[in-house]
Amino acid sequence: MNVGLVAHDGKKNLMQNLCIAYQGILKKHKLYATSTTGQMIEDVANLKIHKLLAGHFGGMQQMGSKISNNEIDLLIFLQDPSNKKRTPDFYNVLNLCDQYNIPCATNLPTAEVLILALDRGDLDWRNMYK
Repeated sequence: MNVGLVAHDGKKNLMQNLCIAYQGILKKHKLYATSTTGQMIEDVANLKIHKLLAGHFGGMQQMGSKISNNEIDLLIFLQDPSNKKRTPDFYNVLNLCDQYNIPCATNLPTAEVLILALDRGDLDWRNMYK
C-alpha cells in the first residue's frame, strides 16, 4: 500500500518517533513524504521514503495530486495546532482525503490505529476486489 507522511515543523520529531516505533510495519509499504519530513525519517528509521518537494514549495500540492490520482491509500498528517501559518494547501490535502475516502490521521493516536489496521490488512482494499 502507498502511505503518505506529512508533518508540520513542530511535529516532525513526533513523526520520526512514530516511524521508528512502527518501522517493521511501514517497511512493507511504499512511503511518500514531503522533502524535509522524508529526509528526517530516513535518517533515523532506516526506511526508504519517496520524497516529494518541501511542503510549502509544492510538496503538499504533489501529495494532493497523488491522492486525487488514487496513488495514496493512507495519509498520516501530524498537524501542529499552534501553527498559525497553515497554508490552504494543507487544508486542501485534508479535503481531498475526505473527497476520495482516503483514511487520514491528524494526530498520534489515530495514526497508531491506522498503522495497526494497515498491518492487519484491514485497509488493503485494492487486493480484496481483484
